[in-house]
Parts: sequence; C-alpha cells; structure tokens
Amino acid sequence: MFNALSGLGGGGQLDHTTGDNANTALYACFAVFGVLGGGAHNILGPRLTLLLGALAYPLYAGSFLYYNHHSGSQIFPVTAGAILGAGAGFLWAAQGAIMTSYPPPNRRGTYISLFWCVFNLGGVLGGLLPFAFNYNRGNDPASVNDATYIAFIAFMLVGAALTLLVLPPTRIVRDDGTRPTRVTYTSPATELAQILKLFADWKMLLALPAAWASNFFYTYQFNNVNGLLFTVRTEGLNNVFYWGAQMIGSAAIGYYLDFGFASRRKRGLVAVLAVAVLGTAIWGGGLANQLTYTRHTMRTHAQLIDFKQGRRYAGPFMLYFSYGLLDAMFQSLIYWIIGALANDSQILSRYVGFYKGVQSAGAAVAWQVDTHKTSLIAQLLVNWALMTISYPLLALLVFLAVKDEDSSSVSSVEDAKQNNNLSAPTTFH
Repeated sequence: MFNALSGLGGGGQLDHTTGDNANTALYACFAVFGVLGGGAHNILGPRLTLLLGALAYPLYAGSFLYYNHHSGSQIFPVTAGAILGAGAGFLWAAQGAIMTSYPPPNRRGTYISLFWCVFNLGGVLGGLLPFAFNYNRGNDPASVNDATYIAFIAFMLVGAALTLLVLPPTRIVRDDGTRPTRVTYTSPATELAQILKLFADWKMLLALPAAWASNFFYTYQFNNVNGLLFTVRTEGLNNVFYWGAQMIGSAAIGYYLDFGFASRRKRGLVAVLAVAVLGTAIWGGGLANQLTYTRHTMRTHAQLIDFKQGRRYAGPFMLYFSYGLLDAMFQSLIYWIIGALANDSQILSRYVGFYKGVQSAGAAVAWQVDTHKTSLIAQLLVNWALMTISYPLLALLVFLAVKDEDSSSVSSVEDAKQNNNLSAPTTFH
C-alpha cells in the first residue's frame, strides 16, 4: 500500500514539495533505524518488531488525508514521515531476517521472489484504488481524493494486525525437517557492537553502492516520470503495471537463482551480468524519453498523457513498466547475495538492516535533490551511473564470498565465530 501511495508522486498531492519533505524525513530516520533494526529484531523477536513497524504506515497515509484539508501546514506529514522511518527500519529488518533465514539455502531465490510477489501485489491493488476513485476526474491535474487515502489507511491497519500471526523461528519446520537458526534475546550493547563492526566489513562495503542506488531512483521514477507525465487516474493505472512488473521480474530471477547452474557462485555471476545488461538498456530508453520533456513543458493539463491516448501513451507506459521490472530484479538479486553470505538469522538480520539503512540514506538524499528542482536529465544520469557502478562490485562480492551449497557447513562455522561473543540466551522466541 505504501508503494502505491508513493508511486502516485508526492504522496498523491499535485504539489510534490510536501511529499518530498515527508519522504526526506522518512528516509533520514529509516537510514538510522534501518541499521539499528537488525539489533531490535534480535532483542524483540520478529512478531513484535514487525507490529511496531507496521503501525507507523497508516499514520503516514492519514497525514496526507489531513493535508488534503489543511494544505498550509507540512508539520503533520513530515512528522509522520519521520515516525514511519523509524517503524520501517524495524519492519524491514524483521522481514529481511525472515526472508533470508527461514528458507533452506537452496531455495532462497524462490522464497525471495514469493515475498516480492506478495509485497508488490499490495502495490498492484493499491494502484487500482486511485485509478478507481479518481477515474471520473478526467485529465485535470489534481491531488487524489479523501476516499483514496481512507482506503489506504484501512488496508494498512489490516496488514498491521496480520503481523500478530507471524510464527517465530522456533515454530518453523522446513520441508526437509530442519529448522532455521533460532533468534535469541541479546543485549542492546552486544547488538550495537556487532552493528558497528558492519561498517568495517568488506562484504558490506562491496554491497554499499548497490544499497545506496536501490531506492535512489524511486524519486525520479515516481515524481518525474509517473507523477509528471500522466493524468492522476493514469498514474494509478501505471502503478498497477509497475508493481505487476516487479512480480514478474522477481519471479523470473528468483527461479533462475535457485535452479540455474549447479554452481551457486556461477548463478550469481550470470545474474549480475543479466541485470547489468537489462539495466543499461532500460536506462538508455529512459534517457531517450527524458529528452522529450522538461518540468516546464508538462505544466498544463493539456500536455498530460492519459491511458486513452493509445500510441502517445504506449512508449512512456512501457518504459515505466520496465523500470518496475528492473527494480525487482536488482533488489531480489541483492537480497539473494546477502542471504548467501551467512546462514545465521542474527547475522542476516544485521546484514539486511545495514542494507536498508544505506538504501534509505540514499533515498533521503534523492527526495531532497528533487525538492530543489534539480534538472531531470541530471537525476536520470546519476541514477544510471549509481547502478552501473554497483554491478562490478556485486560481481566481485559473489566471486569472493558466495559459496556453493555443499559449503554450507563451512558457512555455519564462520557464522558461529561471528556470534561467539554473544551472551548466553535465556529465552527463545
């Protein structure tokens, strides 16, 4: 649901400034709490960590409902964005630990793609809401109506309640009879020490450019492609296909990463190459599209593209669809690589927290860059360059650190060494 709301550009507001500032606050806090979220997960357990994070989302959507009637003040949306940044750090750290540690090592690609499909199904359904509720508003540029925000809030509250049904690792039994590593209570001091070590971990440093790039492009794609080129009802329709493309991209790369070559390292290297080639082609198409418009040429509603315009709509629509496809393949690949670096859920929760923290720091910068009305062509080129830099570093990480499945026992020993200074557990959850 949050994806669909963000995909409207500016949180669904005609003026993107408030949405940009709220997202800057969100991702600045997310950068801090994303890194700390792995430690919180190891202390609180997955269920409580997920619940605390999920409750921040309906507050954020509600702040834009408030802003629809009190547009003179940005305080509530920006504050709600900061609160959501803290909540999202908790939610995504717990989600990442579950997604990378619950499945067996040889099925992680499949389970990552399953999560990504369910995750983006929310974006698909959420995209239908503004399309349906704003359908009769024609081509006039406008903020989305109250019913759209109310529907988002309702779905988000249901999602928060469902976190109470998540099972802890101690109650998970895999198909082969094995269990994931149990999450134990640790002390805040222990977690802080382990988190600080990540900033000197060569594996995390190699993943850092990819983490920074992996949400940086959302500002450009949501605000300056979907939010700038299309009518408000078409923005919602585009998001249905953007998040639908993510389901396709994640399923495709997830299946390959589990069932491609016999060698896990070789699968990873070929996947990095495939994403690099696809990414270069898609950003090249984005450059061709960007050269056709600026902020000033799209100021009047007569210039906006509607889905009923056929040929004029087809090209920009396919580009936006392709952006979604690339996003899912890129992020699913990163998660798979992170999952292949360790088998211990405590270590993986910290790795994922570090990834989400760096990712969110990049996003905070990107939203603020757009607030200052930076050239659209410059934003595109920076996004393209960031992703291009990350490809060879990810390939090097796979080559040096990803072991084949038959080396899992070695990985388990290394995981134990990393955790050998943890305090003895007193309770499992």
